[in-house]
Amino acid sequence: MRSLWDAAAAATFAGPLGQRVYTSRLLGSDHSLVLHGGGNTSVKIRQPTLFGDDEDVLYVKGSGWDLATIEPAGFAPVRLDRALRLATLDRLSDAQMVQELRAALIDPAAPTPSVETILHALLPYPFVDHTHADALLAITNTEDGFARAREIYGDTAVVVPYVMPGFDLARVVADRFPKDSTPETVGLVLLNHGFFSFGQTAREAYERMVELVTRAETYLKTRGAWALSPGGFCPATVARGELASLRREVSEVAGSPMILSTHSGPKELAFAQRDDLHEISQQGPVTPDHVIRTRRVAQVGRDVRRFKDGYEAYFRAHAGPSLQMLDPAPRVVLDPSLGLVTIGRTAADASIAFDVYSQTIDVVLRATALGGYRALPASDIFAVEYWDLEQAKLRRGGSAPVFTGEIALVTGAASGIGKACAEALQRRGAAVVGLDVNPRIRDLFGQRSDFLGLECDVSQPDTVDRALDAAVSAFGGLDMLVLNAGIFPASTRVDGLSLTEWRRVMDVNLDANMVLLRSAYPLLKRAPRYGRVVVIGSKNVPAPGPGAAAYSASKAAVNQLARVAALEWGGDGIRVNIVHPNAVFDTGIWTDDVLRSRAVNYGLSVEEYRRNNVLGVEVTSRDVAEMVAEMCGPVFSRTTAAQVPVDGGNERVI
Repeated sequence: MRSLWDAAAAATFAGPLGQRVYTSRLLGSDHSLVLHGGGNTSVKIRQPTLFGDDEDVLYVKGSGWDLATIEPAGFAPVRLDRALRLATLDRLSDAQMVQELRAALIDPAAPTPSVETILHALLPYPFVDHTHADALLAITNTEDGFARAREIYGDTAVVVPYVMPGFDLARVVADRFPKDSTPETVGLVLLNHGFFSFGQTAREAYERMVELVTRAETYLKTRGAWALSPGGFCPATVARGELASLRREVSEVAGSPMILSTHSGPKELAFAQRDDLHEISQQGPVTPDHVIRTRRVAQVGRDVRRFKDGYEAYFRAHAGPSLQMLDPAPRVVLDPSLGLVTIGRTAADASIAFDVYSQTIDVVLRATALGGYRALPASDIFAVEYWDLEQAKLRRGGSAPVFTGEIALVTGAASGIGKACAEALQRRGAAVVGLDVNPRIRDLFGQRSDFLGLECDVSQPDTVDRALDAAVSAFGGLDMLVLNAGIFPASTRVDGLSLTEWRRVMDVNLDANMVLLRSAYPLLKRAPRYGRVVVIGSKNVPAPGPGAAAYSASKAAVNQLARVAALEWGGDGIRVNIVHPNAVFDTGIWTDDVLRSRAVNYGLSVEEYRRNNVLGVEVTSRDVAEMVAEMCGPVFSRTTAAQVPVDGGNERVI
């Protein structure tokens, strides 16, 4: 590990708290040190009170903040003397500790202080850093981890056996640190947990952390346990229907739809195909904090019911009478054909589980090379998984959006109605796959974990097939299909319509939708809450206009196709409904020039033309998208083959 300290960059962060922010971000930017909100840092500052007295305040990372992006507001200001007095108590429950720490805040609007606040207060240094460094975890998760840590660090670090984070750990450190520390001590090693480093300045504490981690890395290198090579493996060979079936089984055990993200790279496949996989993957996480994201152990293979039975037995073995079991579904699956599958209630949760388990693989392999991986006993892991503070976080989560854990695919999603549909489904919690011929679809929503943008010409069956494979690999299946992509050719009378133009329109507006319906059916049939399809039709179905023969015929044909699908798929619980928009002017085909031209033809102003319907309202892409999303939701759970206009009312249709 090397120091990322940059004097010029550091100089832009004013004062002790600014310096604390700067080095916290340096630590948070390194995923080998902390992941997704892990780790914590602090600084002790003497500052005046409202009455002019000087007071020592501990600014410690607040709950919910990530070191990589933390701001000054992310540090909870705690009265230091109050935190130190808490350390003198013989007993303090987790709930009491949180309550007392919040009472010690000088700003009641500040975030809840870290559970390690009392420990930070006890260490007699202005700046304190805490990480969960991979290199250290690989060393301490071995049979003789304590002895190895003592050998590496000697008097430069106090080594403490594993104790559950919070008040109990603070009490142990309060007893051990004064006895075991020396003038050479620059850190604290917590077995199966991580490092603490400290210093008089932010730079000193940070660079001591770098030194501690580097020594652990060097130890692993000298023993041939640092470099990782995936070795031999067989490539992944799994049909998307198999993944969708696995997702349905996991969702049934979880009690709600789940996202499954498949990772079949060399590292993941090589690990999942190891001969000793059952031994090294069934011991427990590399640090107890990870249990929240990955469960205690991974599921090996695809027998979800077996995992469920094992989890329930684990719960019964360790639970007290007042605990309520979490859902018994896996969060990680290791399979020789799939590689690594990570699972979450949202795409973000599944992504975090991947980051955590990818780190786990590295640590396990290094510990194995060092002599054998050994995790903490199941009782210690259970204590964190069912910790009062973690349970409280879950209770504060509130109710999830209606489509949480579900996956929608939208065609023509780069603009107009398709883009609005993707946004409406995302707002309701869905992970969305957007297809479009426009390459900008790939970056349409930035780097969001709940959106996969794929450049795809829906009139090409091979590209559609690849897109569905990518969608299932990313999210696990398909629950909702929105058929929106289409073309609207220039106005042409029937007597002037070429067969080439006719076939081009039918190819995109009809044939492509038939292929998508046919290919998506096996996935929709496996949707945990049954599949839903919404077809974007047109006012031209009930009321065609002159000059639009190919467009009107193609939309009428896909309308009939949807009605037949509704008849045939109703037995599978799949609902197929149709929306008929009209005069939606915030789409690509309606340029300012076209609008003005059409308005003149009707003897209207542009504004009057926009509202030329029975209700006298303008219809937008979002209006259509909201209807589409609702038709996928519970309000329409007893409706299929419906044709709903979203047009402000059209006299020719009515």
